[in-house]
Amino acid sequence: MTPSARTGPLRTIARVVLGAFLVAAGTAHLTFARESFAAQVPSWFPLDTDVVVVASGVVELLLGAALLLLGRYRVLVGWVVAAFFVAVFPGNIAQYVEGVSAFGLDTDAARLTRLFFQPVLVVWALWSTGAWRDRGSLRPSRPSRPDRK
Repeated sequence: MTPSARTGPLRTIARVVLGAFLVAAGTAHLTFARESFAAQVPSWFPLDTDVVVVASGVVELLLGAALLLLGRYRVLVGWVVAAFFVAVFPGNIAQYVEGVSAFGLDTDAARLTRLFFQPVLVVWALWSTGAWRDRGSLRPSRPSRPDRK
């Protein structure tokens, strides 16, 4: 990875807020909101629902901590966080399609509206970390080759 440009204060604040959000969500997965998160696991998913909730909670804790503590790797972390938000989107779709109530989303309209916020999280992860802007920094730098004659 090559060094990337720093992010400004607004992006840094947004990254810290997103990191804190993920740490809080991960904590909720593992404690008081476990049943609500279980409602978002699609019925067709081949793993035990509780295993999925615990694993995703641990992943959220790790990603949140990475956003908060690994500023040097923020571009890579931004892409991983964005990919995580894409990966869990089928759970949001399943909650809508199956009509499962959780987190106060007890109507089809509320569950449908929730779907439009997942892309916002993806953009937030990419923007706050400068991941899209600095995507070229993930490519390994090539050593210069001596001219061949």
